[in-house]
Amino acid sequence: MQITGGSLKSRKIDSPKGANVRPTLSQIRESIFSTLYSLIDFEEKNFLDAFAGSGIMGFEAVSRGFKSAAFIEKDKKTFYQIKSNAQKLGIEADFFAGDTLKILKKIDSNFDVIYVDPPYQSGLYDEVLATIKSRALLKTNGILILEHPKDLAINTDGFHTIKEKIYADKKLTYLASDS
Repeated sequence: MQITGGSLKSRKIDSPKGANVRPTLSQIRESIFSTLYSLIDFEEKNFLDAFAGSGIMGFEAVSRGFKSAAFIEKDKKTFYQIKSNAQKLGIEADFFAGDTLKILKKIDSNFDVIYVDPPYQSGLYDEVLATIKSRALLKTNGILILEHPKDLAINTDGFHTIKEKIYADKKLTYLASDS
């Protein structure tokens, strides 16, 4: 897998093998960062990849001009693969190993952009959004991006929809905080 844009464009990362990693396709990554670019200036902004998997979204963010990225990954082998890729790319980042919900409930930072793409059938979307809202993890004027099945109903109380895009069976929902 390779980074699609920015200063690290075309650099390859090693992707973890297995059914529990579903990397965001290059076409969708291009669309996400194009949409984000139309909404915010990346300079001095930070990015959280809340269910990092391969880490490609955080790597894309830094490559495209975000000041920093943070990665949360539960699977230990995948977590160490992300750290190894970051080292190869020369990216300094914050890495959190463990359950995303538990980490979100303890983390001391807040973020300009939070990308949420848990395993589709995990049932985690509503609780993750409620935790982000209650802990004020999304900065004022920040953007929360959900990648999810297009037919999945998600409780977005406390947020308003900025934009939605559908790609075959998946949907990208861009949210901002109501407060």
